[in-house]
Amino acid sequence: MGSISSSWCFNKFFAIVFVIFAISGEFVAGYYGPSPWSYAHATFYGDETGSETMGGACGYGNLFNSGYGLDTAALSTTLFKDGYGCGQCFQIMCVQSQHCYYGNPSTVVTATNLCPPNWYQDSNNGGWCNPPRTHFDMAKPAFMKLANWKAGIIPVAYRRVPCKRGGGMRFQFQGNAYWLLIFVMNVGGAGDIKSMDVKGSRTNWISMSHNWGASYQAFSSLYGQSLSFRVTSYTTGQTVYAWNVAPSNWNAGMTYQSYTNFR
Repeated sequence: MGSISSSWCFNKFFAIVFVIFAISGEFVAGYYGPSPWSYAHATFYGDETGSETMGGACGYGNLFNSGYGLDTAALSTTLFKDGYGCGQCFQIMCVQSQHCYYGNPSTVVTATNLCPPNWYQDSNNGGWCNPPRTHFDMAKPAFMKLANWKAGIIPVAYRRVPCKRGGGMRFQFQGNAYWLLIFVMNVGGAGDIKSMDVKGSRTNWISMSHNWGASYQAFSSLYGQSLSFRVTSYTTGQTVYAWNVAPSNWNAGMTYQSYTNFR
């Protein structure tokens, strides 16, 4: 009887802890693991300053302020997936090229932009990002960690890896009194987002539609309410709750950070 009672107490304790963490928004979803290796090619754009990589099709704006820096890449259409590839992290390794640095080094980049097709050029001669090619157009400083930039294009091995982020997800607010537009940054785990919902302090959960890149929108009047978000990963389907992210006096143009993230 003693062992049964102890087991019951432990299970009860675990259940209570689980509920507390779920309610507080601190419960962390299961860990996302690396994918198998695949092969592609990589080029670079911009110069050593990375100024041309700022902004981009994911909507992250200044990549230093967003927390991504210059370890970034633009994805070909196949990988970009209409913006659902935004925020994903890739480990890229230079392979099978005389331009690779010694030891075939690798680096990890975050997807922050789209490398659009160029149908005026052959897919194997300049149209590197034409579907169905998988291609990475890297920020030049990231490319230079792998190979001599004079190579122009290199063969690479790549795989998805967990995005290691410090702190919680960040929510940048845009829009007006009747239209809320949220850019989501600093997403951990798989790094991507499939869907989002918003909850005002006086409303139920409101479904948000995908706008473009890493942004989601709701056509609702939510001024004067503190806001919480429910975020679901595109890759894993896991959901986390970010409670009371923005205070009731939130404003467009501001960025608010939660205590919640994927792992």
